[in-house]
Amino acid sequence: MTVLVKICGITSVQQAQMVQSAGADALGLVVYEKSPRYVDVQKAAEIRAAISAPALAVALLVNPSEALVSQVIDQVKPDYLQFHGDETPEFCHQFNYPFIRAIRMRQDLDVNAEVATYKAQGGFLFDAWSEDLYGGTGHSFDWSRLPDSRDYRLILAGGLTPHNVGEAVGLIRPYMVDVSGGVESAPGVKDQVEVEAFIAQAKNIR
Repeated sequence: MTVLVKICGITSVQQAQMVQSAGADALGLVVYEKSPRYVDVQKAAEIRAAISAPALAVALLVNPSEALVSQVIDQVKPDYLQFHGDETPEFCHQFNYPFIRAIRMRQDLDVNAEVATYKAQGGFLFDAWSEDLYGGTGHSFDWSRLPDSRDYRLILAGGLTPHNVGEAVGLIRPYMVDVSGGVESAPGVKDQVEVEAFIAQAKNIR
C-alpha cells in the first residue's frame, strides 16, 4: 500500500484546499496556543469544513483540558484527535473518540511498553524528543529505534522534508508520514511547490 501523507499545521481554508489538491491524505489542525501554527476552535472548525473525504481531518492537542477536548469534538468534528503531550492513557480513552497518540522519542523510552498502554485507533506518531517543544522541532531522530515488528499504524514525523522522506519511507515502511515545517516558507505558511514535492517523493511518483 502506498504510504499516506499528513500535512500538519494548516492555518487557513486556502491552505487546506491547496494541500488537498496536491494529494494530501490527512490535514492537521493545531489547537495548541503555544504553537506558531495555532488555530482556535472556531478557526479549526472553519478549516475542517473545507476538508472533504477521502482526506482526513486531525485535531492536534497538547495537554488539553477535558473541556477543550469536548469542545473540539463537538465543534470541529475531526476524524481523529491527536494527543501530542503528556496525556495519560486514561485521559485519552475517556472521550471514546478515535485518536492518534504521539510518542516523543526520548532516550530512555521503551517504545513497546509505551505503545501497549494506549488504544490508538489512528496509530502512533513517532516524533523527535525536545525538552521544550511538543513537536514542530524540525529535527529527526534515529529511525533504527523503531520496532521492526508492529501490529499498529506507524506514523513517522520529525524533520521530514522532500529531500529525506523517500529514504524514510523505504527504510521504515510507515503507514503515514507527517510533515509541517519541512514544507513551509514560514511558520504556518505551506509552500505549494514543497508540498507537491514532498507528496511525490513520499509516494514515489515520477
